[in-house]
Amino acid sequence: MKENRNELHIGSCIKSEVERQGKTTVWLAAQLGYTRTSLYRLYKSGTIDTGILVRICRIMDFNFFSLYQI
Repeated sequence: MKENRNELHIGSCIKSEVERQGKTTVWLAAQLGYTRTSLYRLYKSGTIDTGILVRICRIMDFNFFSLYQI
């Protein structure tokens, strides 16, 4: 899942982790209070608000911030 730091696409990383954990987009959308469409937009995004990313980290029990380590 770790990509070149300059090419990190956080939306793709989140989607991959959801799939790796055997969860669904519908499940994560419900946990976040999002629509499925909103979550699909997030998956396409290369950047994300840190507050939202913290929430996703807690929900998924995965530290997405570690992907940004130098």
